[in-house]
Order: sequence, then structure tokens, then C-alpha cells
Amino acid sequence: MSLLSAGDRVALVSPAGPALASRVAAGAEVLRSWGLEVTTPVVGSWSLPYLAGSDEARAAEFVAAWCSDVAAVVCVRGGYGCLRMADLVPWKDLPPRVFVGSSDVTVLHAELNASGLPTVFGPMPGTADFVDDPLAQTRLREMLFGSVTTWTAGTPVVPGTARGVLTGGNAALLAASVGAPRWAPPIEGAIALLEDIGEEPYRLDRILTQLLRAGWFAPVSGIVLGSWTDCGDVSSVLHDRLSGLGVPILGDFGFGHCAGQWSLPLGVEAALDVEARTLTVL
Repeated sequence: MSLLSAGDRVALVSPAGPALASRVAAGAEVLRSWGLEVTTPVVGSWSLPYLAGSDEARAAEFVAAWCSDVAAVVCVRGGYGCLRMADLVPWKDLPPRVFVGSSDVTVLHAELNASGLPTVFGPMPGTADFVDDPLAQTRLREMLFGSVTTWTAGTPVVPGTARGVLTGGNAALLAASVGAPRWAPPIEGAIALLEDIGEEPYRLDRILTQLLRAGWFAPVSGIVLGSWTDCGDVSSVLHDRLSGLGVPILGDFGFGHCAGQWSLPLGVEAALDVEARTLTVL
């Protein structure tokens, strides 16, 4: 069953960093070519150039878009900023919507999933990872309009199978959220999706160690690893920090900051089969 249909209204929002207007326009046109009605964000810049507006303005835009007559809310870009506005959103009061974003938007996925709302971890239309990547566009469209339930990819790391609710996203943002209001480790049996960009091996070690010490991995029954773009060779770090957990691990699964990235759901139950290299929504 598809999440969206032609004619549905979609609101683009800027909860984190500013996006180039020309890129947002190009991304919006791609979405319109799918038959969607698209509204673009009004938040644009602020005194801190790495934010697309004040925390209050970005939160207000997000809530107004979410509570308007739309079928989906799509983030135009990550960067940084979702941590700063997360506590200004009445998460428990939000009605169901389709939600798309990734990277820094991991923070918002966690809040929505904790409120019982499933989400889509995928490319954002204000980024080159969407505008300049036809395969990533196709895979997001298939996620939103098709009936994709199984993804086959990756390299087996630790064999085995697992079944649980998909959770996670960007590793650095998961670690940065530890101890925040409403923070909690994943629910029992969850399957963790992890990816990152621009983190050298020792920094990734620190990120994973923080999550381990906080008990984030304790309930996890399986792990799916995405891309580690501009992180160097992190294979030894991932093996050292994660293989001792004794859970199945599938690596190189092709989501996150990479070409042709998969769009994957979060907050829904799935089955992982490492030997078959499959992740299947149940």
C-alpha cells in the first residue's frame, strides 16, 4: 500500500540548516513531476548562518506545516539545528503524516517514532543527494508511491536473523541526543539502522562508545549499517565496537550519505536476514 497518491499536498520545511533556494526549487519540481502539490519553506536565514532561522521560527514552521492540510512533511536539508528546536514542538499533539528526512533530521525521527508515528529516512529535496541523483529519487518515489517491502543489499558481517522495530539513523545525532528530554534507548528487540558522514575513525569510536555506555544498544536485536562517507576506513572500529554485542549485523546496506541511497522506514516492524542480505517490513 502506497504512502502517497498523485494530487496529495506536501509541505517542505527547514528544521535545520539553510538550503540553496535554487536547489529547493529544483527538488520541489521533481516532487511536482510525481503529481504532488508542493509548498516550499518560508524560513531562510538567521544571524547564525548554519541555521535556517531562529529555533522558534523553525519549530513554528514545522508545526504549522504539520498541522495544515497536507499528506506529508518533507525536510529540505539537514546540516545542524534539529536538536535546538526539538523541545519546542508538541510531539504528542501531532496528527499522522508521512515524514521524510535524514542526517540531522534523525532527531525528529526519534521524536516522531516515540510518539507512535512511523517515518521515512531518505534523501531531502534541498540537497544534491536528491536533486543530482536520479536513482535516489526513484528509490524515494518507490517508497512513497509503491509497495516496496523488501530491500536486498549489503555485505554480511555477523550472521543471523532478527525481528523488531526499525530505529536509528545518523550515529552522531543519536549520541548527541543521549540525556535529552524524552530520551530513551530503543524498544526491546529493535533493529538499529546506523550511518554517518565526515567522522574520522576515532570520532566514530567515541560516538559508538557513548551509545554503548548509555545502554542504547542493550535492547537491539540486529544492526544494519549504511554509508560512512568521508569517514575513512571505519571497518575496524565498527567490528571492535559492535561485533561483541552478539547480534546479527549487515553492512554496506546503501542508505545515508551515498549515491543511490535507499529510502527506508523507521518505527515499523521488520525482519533482518543477514545471510540473505534482506530487510523486510512485516
